[in-house]
Amino acid sequence: QVQLVESGGGLVQAGGSLRLSCAASGRTFSNYAMGWFRQAPGKEREFVAAISRFGSTTYYVDSVKDRFTISRDNAKNTVYLQMNSLKPEDTAVYYCAANMAVISKLSYDYDYWGQGTQVTVSS
Repeated sequence: QVQLVESGGGLVQAGGSLRLSCAASGRTFSNYAMGWFRQAPGKEREFVAAISRFGSTTYYVDSVKDRFTISRDNAKNTVYLQMNSLKPEDTAVYYCAANMAVISKLSYDYDYWGQGTQVTVSS
């Protein structure tokens, strides 16, 4: 079992930045690829970014490329999502997830999920 706790969400103006953190506990963190997903009101959950077990590979949805950066610190059991140049359309609840298989963009590949953190970008 892996427990995931997100933090760092909040209200920010368009063009601003936030850094989300996801702290993991319960199992060896480096055994898991990690992902960030988001869900806006009335929309389905969508993939945002993912990182492989030791950080050598990352994936991003096109809409956040060159604005968001995913990273991880296995010594701290934490994955991060640095979000720059935020837009109102980035407003959503952001979830981190852990996947014991390979890095993936697919939500059903992920075994464990956090409770989410709200990000609101005002125009």
